[in-house]
Amino acid sequence: MEAPDFWDNPERSQEKMKELKSLKDDVETYASLKRQYEDIETLLEMGYEENDASLIPEIEAELQEFEESFEKIRIKTLLSGEYDGDDAIVSLHAGAGGTESCDWASMLYRMYRRWAEDKGFTVEVLDYLDGDEAGIKSVTFEVRGENAYGYLKSEKGVHRLVRISPFNAAGKRQTSFASCDVMPDIDKDIDIEINDDDLRIDTYRSSGAGGQHINKTSSAIRITHLPTGIVVQCQNERSQHMNKDKAMQMLKAKLYLLKEEENAKKAADIRGEVTEIGWGNQIRSYVLQPYTMVKDHRTGAETGNVDSVLDGKIDLFINAYLKWVSLGQKNPAESP
Repeated sequence: MEAPDFWDNPERSQEKMKELKSLKDDVETYASLKRQYEDIETLLEMGYEENDASLIPEIEAELQEFEESFEKIRIKTLLSGEYDGDDAIVSLHAGAGGTESCDWASMLYRMYRRWAEDKGFTVEVLDYLDGDEAGIKSVTFEVRGENAYGYLKSEKGVHRLVRISPFNAAGKRQTSFASCDVMPDIDKDIDIEINDDDLRIDTYRSSGAGGQHINKTSSAIRITHLPTGIVVQCQNERSQHMNKDKAMQMLKAKLYLLKEEENAKKAADIRGEVTEIGWGNQIRSYVLQPYTMVKDHRTGAETGNVDSVLDGKIDLFINAYLKWVSLGQKNPAESP
């Protein structure tokens, strides 16, 4: 019996092995859930038969663990989109407000890095621009891990911060905005035609926090797609040629998503593109003063533990979003 053709293709082989591992993990998770359920049933029977109230704390602990495991695999079943299983490319941009917004962008960047680390995902910076005084004007980074895009697509939109400004001597409360763009890292060849005359390609010197993020060379690439105004940048690869290839891959992915979303809007009358990083367009608010609250304005999910959220504990909002979308809700944040 001959081996399947995909084993002759290293990339296809790697993709299949990744798929097989995911399926194996799902089977193991199901088997573990089944064992947990049976253990809880046994404990309940023992408690009733022996009238032993001391088993209640153990049963409650087992039940909580079961519910958490069940919820994780249930959420995973909602990741059924074509590119949900792909790695994600995330771009953060500070809104109007100078240093305040740049600092907020850096806080969001830290939040997503912490979330990725907790998931066992890896993060690679593709483009980085420091703020003039502090923080980050913009950063683009790739998150690699199973279903990275499926999870992080929930974060696309404008994020609003309200706090007492550490950069204001008067200690006034201030509102800052930063935008988050998320797209899948589609590694297969995308059938998108791009006219060379529609592109403006600029080279520039890389910038960032020294070797921590990128090498400061003159090989950075910025590509502007003139008909749509889409801009992609890459400065982290080893050569100008590699940076250009990565930037073109990102541009094709964004154009492909734009095409699909335009078709969806025609069919479902989805609201148009949100472009302004400011009032009225935020998907989520993070309030540090006069009270503490993080609230997602699409799903209504909220928590008063702001420190935990900014430390990467954002699964509450990701899971709420996935459930919300599965119920057929319109999503104003998914326009490119």
